[in-house]
Amino acid sequence: MNPTDPVALAQALIRCPSVTPEDAGALGVLEAALTPLGFTCHRLRFEEPGTAPVENLYARLGTGGKNVCFAGHTDVVPPGDLKAWSVDPFGGAVLNGKLYGRGAADMKGAVAAFVAAVARELEAGRPPQGSVSLLITGDEEGVAVNGTKKVLDWLKARGERLDACVVGEPTNPAKLGDMIKIGRRGSTTGRLTVYGAQGHTAYPHLADNPLPRLARMLVAITGEPLDEGTEHFQASTLALTTVDVGNPATNVIPAQGAAVFNIRFNDAHTPASIEAWLRGKFDSVGGAYELVMSTSGESFLTPPGPLTELVAEAAETVTGRRPEYSTTGGTSDARFIKDHCPVVEFGLVGQTMHKVDEHVALDDLAGLTDIYGAILRDVFARLP
Repeated sequence: MNPTDPVALAQALIRCPSVTPEDAGALGVLEAALTPLGFTCHRLRFEEPGTAPVENLYARLGTGGKNVCFAGHTDVVPPGDLKAWSVDPFGGAVLNGKLYGRGAADMKGAVAAFVAAVARELEAGRPPQGSVSLLITGDEEGVAVNGTKKVLDWLKARGERLDACVVGEPTNPAKLGDMIKIGRRGSTTGRLTVYGAQGHTAYPHLADNPLPRLARMLVAITGEPLDEGTEHFQASTLALTTVDVGNPATNVIPAQGAAVFNIRFNDAHTPASIEAWLRGKFDSVGGAYELVMSTSGESFLTPPGPLTELVAEAAETVTGRRPEYSTTGGTSDARFIKDHCPVVEFGLVGQTMHKVDEHVALDDLAGLTDIYGAILRDVFARLP
């Protein structure tokens, strides 16, 4: 396979049905492309008790200077109903100027574009003026326990650092060059259980119905916004995801009721401050309750500076569009990388990610390869 061809490499990756946590040969495809370019490849397998083992790849070209990393994932979400697809989701078909397949946009296409960009720079006699690395996980679409976070711990234990990172998530809403992600909101989930005492509906005074209190608590946390947004972030949001009682009887007052909600929070909050706010609201209603919080990622921001400007200028040079700086969307593995180095996200157009007939325009694959190449040519001189 010609490593300078992003389409052929993306096709080879798509043809690996690497639904989380299965690798299905995807990292082997990358290793076969990177090793002849001079990369030293490390296959890293991690497994936590109670979780499926995950294969990861860390590959580095060069041993000195600044270490600029490209991070991404080769795992994909399930294709869903195969009959709904017009093509084989793992066939890598090219039709009417578009590459189809699960992962084409999210994000095997971007991984292929970065490898092709490095290969073209080397072929043109422009080796990087430092080190280039790839951190590729098979655990981004899953629980993210045995992937990027573990690789970063492994790097730290080796004394190996990253100086800057570009994550190849599909950041562009409609056209290549629309948007760079310079941060992400945090995500925390609350599980609320309100307790009472079971009884007969004909004698409610002999019971303690927890459901009216549960309802008032939910109104208390949804009746007003958490904030109005900050300089670089949109307003935080709270969404109820389920309210459960599990009571099959119509003549029994239940002993408890439960609700689950998810909060996407900006940099005006921390998980601790959110929990304190929630408990204040619930305490004002009164009664016995239990609140269990779990945070999958905290909000973070890479302030506009050398790295963001470099990526924006590269995108504008290739596409003619100056990307917007944004912190919208869900979480990504950048939430782990931000503790190690400045990180931004820039990849393909995300309109079809996780959808039936996921695809990416061949012109966008070519454009993204050119953008990554422009970043590689300037990044070592521009980083502080």
